Amino acid sequence: MSRFFPVVYDLVMFPLERIWLGRIREALISKGSGMILEIGAGTGANFPYYPMKIEKLIVIEPDPGMILRSGLLKASDHPVPVIVQSDAQSLPFAENTFDTIVATLVFCTIPDPLLALREARRVLKPGGHLLLLEHVRLKGGLFSKIQDGLTPAWKHLAGGCHLNRDTLSLLKQAGFQIKILSTLLGGLFVVVNAIS
Repeated sequence: MSRFFPVVYDLVMFPLERIWLGRIREALISKGSGMILEIGAGTGANFPYYPMKIEKLIVIEPDPGMILRSGLLKASDHPVPVIVQSDAQSLPFAENTFDTIVATLVFCTIPDPLLALREARRVLKPGGHLLLLEHVRLKGGLFSKIQDGLTPAWKHLAGGCHLNRDTLSLLKQAGFQIKILSTLLGGLFVVVNAIS
């Protein structure tokens, strides 16, 4: 990934974060407790929303540029995360380690999202929660065809992001029980609490 991508990402996302996504992130992350793992921390957009009451926050991110940017911009009086450079497809943690896993706008970029979801389930304690905000492939119709058509070019421009991932089906295949907390923009975005 380009060394400029983290800066561009923050600039592009800033208006969305201020107007809309920040509130969604905050509401979702407030449901986390205990030992928390964040998958794909990116530039640290979630860091300000973690409550002090949690036991420990560990975050993984494969891109060193994103890790550097997260440390520079997101320092706050909230829990200080332990940042691990790692890949979600091979989590460096023992089974049944975490009470909560948080993933926001990340499963669209992982090369093998089903493998990553199975890894997430492996490291979650029984009954643990995967709190997820993701954009997904719309069900049928013109818009899903547009998503399919745009994805080959889009993933090269946007850090590997696939516009047409069916993440809800992948969650089921990985063995999660899904509780949809909300759908946004006609189902383009979903906020999910998936139980291991």
